[in-house]
Amino acid sequence: MATAANAFTSIVAQSTAEFPRHSEGSIVELKDGTLLLAWSRFSGGGADHSTAHIAAITSKDGGKTWSKPYVIQENTGKQNVMSVSLLRLRDGRIGMWYLEKNSDTDLQVYVRYSGDEAKTWTKPLRVTPGEGYHIMNNDRVIQTSTGRILCPISWAADIGKRDPLLVFCMYSDDDGQTWHRSLPNLEAPMMGALEPGVVELANGDILMFIRTQTGCQYKSISKNKGMTWSKAVPTSIKSPNAPMTVKRIPKSKDLLMVWDNNYEHEHPSQGKRTPLTAAISSDNGVTWKHVKNIETAPDHGYAYTSMLFYRDQVLLTYYDAGKGLSTASLRFRSTPLAWFCED
Repeated sequence: MATAANAFTSIVAQSTAEFPRHSEGSIVELKDGTLLLAWSRFSGGGADHSTAHIAAITSKDGGKTWSKPYVIQENTGKQNVMSVSLLRLRDGRIGMWYLEKNSDTDLQVYVRYSGDEAKTWTKPLRVTPGEGYHIMNNDRVIQTSTGRILCPISWAADIGKRDPLLVFCMYSDDDGQTWHRSLPNLEAPMMGALEPGVVELANGDILMFIRTQTGCQYKSISKNKGMTWSKAVPTSIKSPNAPMTVKRIPKSKDLLMVWDNNYEHEHPSQGKRTPLTAAISSDNGVTWKHVKNIETAPDHGYAYTSMLFYRDQVLLTYYDAGKGLSTASLRFRSTPLAWFCED
């Protein structure tokens, strides 16, 4: 049994009057073992369009203690910047992707790179070439075994019109300097296809999970590293209208999933974002086992998870909110990987 002594959790960014919402985090390990954690820090309100920048903290002891926060990406948007993804690339650099939000018709993905362990960053490079509202969740960017970088995105021309969203990937084969769009656009009923995430399977295929308003997650498969995708179809993973996170356990074919394991048909959003649950798949996401709850408070909501495999621990961040996102704190959790794999 994985001992509880090796698991711990804390609120690393507390909701305050100055910064009412802390959400959408991502963690990367620096070469000296330091953890760098970045997240969306909102001021002036907790809505998705409220003012926000990307804040960061560091830890030299695996997340037990943290530095004071600092701004790692200033707000360059007319509304905000948010939803950061940090990723160590194969060439040693760190990539930092984020959203720059200007209006209901102008939300774009940008990336900056660091070759000196996040001390300095290159000028922002725009990933999304077209017009419209491009959504990419936090901690979503992956680099495949062939070196291709994938950014899974949901899109609408005007988010205010409530038209169904479409999903596609932006991909790069030159270390993130130029970007191309996958085909075809993926669809789902009702609100459409939202907030996708991707994971490379052991056989080289790319599996995509998609948030929907149908009461379950949808999925799609790419046989060519994200250039083209199969039709999105429902899965047996029941969930409210909320995203999920899936990553492959290092040196294994097994997948680790964290999601809101709740479905309430009568609720407009199919239920609350609790409990927050984990499960393991050994068959490329077809079936799931070792299902166990991470958070269970019925009056809280938990979502927008990040996941990092750090030595023999799994490091998670997610927002911990009461009634709605207007007052959300950022929670960090370190749990032995063995715990997720136990019966």
